[in-house]
Amino acid sequence: MEKVNYQQLNGIALAYLGDAVYEVFIRQHLLSKGLSKPTKLQHLATHYVSAKAQAALIDLMKADQLLSDEEWAYFKRGRNANSHTHAKHTSVLTYRISTGFEALMGYLQLSGQQDRLAELAEWCIKQVEEGRIKHED
Repeated sequence: MEKVNYQQLNGIALAYLGDAVYEVFIRQHLLSKGLSKPTKLQHLATHYVSAKAQAALIDLMKADQLLSDEEWAYFKRGRNANSHTHAKHTSVLTYRISTGFEALMGYLQLSGQQDRLAELAEWCIKQVEEGRIKHED
């Protein structure tokens, strides 16, 4: 695969990739639990990938001092990016924070930091599983 200069990409482009990358981690996790019904999988996935869940995960990352300065910079690049889309079921602020979360994931993928990406994705899954992230049904 051709190398992409992630340093030149805007936050929305990083979030575009990061959304998909994080979603794969979540789907693999749910399938590993023996789940196979698409409607159940989709419903459970939203507990991990919704804008509200991702914004809450960022709050926990901050509280736990989990991210490096460079990782925070890429989060902020996504959070502060001028998006032409808008939040559907959440506030604009929550949507922007979740865009930052996705930009962070995209940055880690494109910069070749697969171990760090997996570490953060697994940490996020653990937070949801342990109930540190609240979700609405």
